[in-house]
Amino acid sequence: MSEDRRVKLERLRSAGVDPFPHSFEGVVPIASIHAAHAELEDGQETDVAYRGAGRLSARRGHGGAAFVDVVDRSGRIQVHARKDVLGEESFERLVSLDLGDLVGVDGTAFKTRRGELSLKASDWTLLAKSLKAPPEKFHGLEDVETRYRHRELDLIANAEARELFILRAKVISAVRSWLDERGFIEVETPILQPLYGGALARPFTTHHNELDRDLFLRVADELYLKRLIVGGLERVYEIRKDFRNEGVSHKHNPEFTMLEWYQAYADYRDIAEELEQLVSYVAEQVEYDGPIDFSPPWRRVTLRDAIREETGLDIQTDELPGVGTWAKRVDDLLSKQVEPKLQEPTFVMDYPKELSPFAKDHRSEAGLVERFEAFAAGMEFSNAFTELNDPDEQRARFEQQGRDEAAGDEETQPYDEDYVLALEHGMPPTGGIGIGVDRLVMILSGSTSIREVLLFPAMRA
Repeated sequence: MSEDRRVKLERLRSAGVDPFPHSFEGVVPIASIHAAHAELEDGQETDVAYRGAGRLSARRGHGGAAFVDVVDRSGRIQVHARKDVLGEESFERLVSLDLGDLVGVDGTAFKTRRGELSLKASDWTLLAKSLKAPPEKFHGLEDVETRYRHRELDLIANAEARELFILRAKVISAVRSWLDERGFIEVETPILQPLYGGALARPFTTHHNELDRDLFLRVADELYLKRLIVGGLERVYEIRKDFRNEGVSHKHNPEFTMLEWYQAYADYRDIAEELEQLVSYVAEQVEYDGPIDFSPPWRRVTLRDAIREETGLDIQTDELPGVGTWAKRVDDLLSKQVEPKLQEPTFVMDYPKELSPFAKDHRSEAGLVERFEAFAAGMEFSNAFTELNDPDEQRARFEQQGRDEAAGDEETQPYDEDYVLALEHGMPPTGGIGIGVDRLVMILSGSTSIREVLLFPAMRA
């Protein structure tokens, strides 16, 4: 097949046709053509001309007439071509095209007697000769490995894949709009960091030749963003890639997108109310019609009660199953016994201090901190604190993390003296949150794997 396509390529060049022209101006999205003529009656013609472009997905016809289907990002349209309109040479060249070739078409809109909106072609242009056959001849690409490794083929073959990644873009745009309207400033912080911090995760390490020092790909941006709160920016956010050298699962990819925002003069209860508003706003903007009700208020339950409801265990008084530290066993109970059951949006509140080195002590419950995680569709998608702003307490927390690392814990926070020095200049009461954008898109799209919502997920060799 590829040899036949190359023969056609050379034939086109010999005939003086450029199979890869530089541009094709004035293209109208196919969806716009459909929208403009939604009320057209069957068999009705117009003199309204359009220039469309896309990939050839089907071809049929005989004699002096042919129909071809052209697909762009927004949809599909049928093109009616006639030999007596295009001329014999142009018509024959059109009907000899291969599926997957990219074409531009000039024509007027009409609706066939069978009720299909079409373009009556007055001219056409080859925009790119496809040297490979499209996957499954546009009937769908189901092989998961191929879909993930060669996302371009998935996007060619599956309209649902195109719609999903358009949805993802709309989610991020809606998030930005919501934050910008509330006076937040979007900032950029380093990807390459001399210290990794802000999350309990193992980092990726690289080496800077000129500086002759090892650097880390960021695992989070928390500490840099809170230094900006110290500096007086008061409301900041960042949407960016983070990198964690951890396992791959239906919820985890080593490279992922996070939103973090920090807000002076707020606590975790304020942040919880704002998260409810944000997610319900985003769901409305992307026209979510799934089974989950994102309308505020969401259910709130303490971590202690959430685990007790599912397991009967009281984490404060009972011996906990599993291995590792008490905090690790609590976290294991939460992730394995509680998290999968939380389908409707739920805040799990008030975590043990051992699990939360950057959260402020709970104002009324000893041994706990003011922290919540939000869950939906059986998955955690955000984590928020009333931020610790006492520099002496933060220094002590860092020192405890060092002792945990010495005892064998591989996921600890390294001591960041620059961050502590920043706190010594004074950070106002602050609420902060991290939201997994990939997981939010999973929830809003009904996807069950993070690989579905990443254009190019990490794959084994």
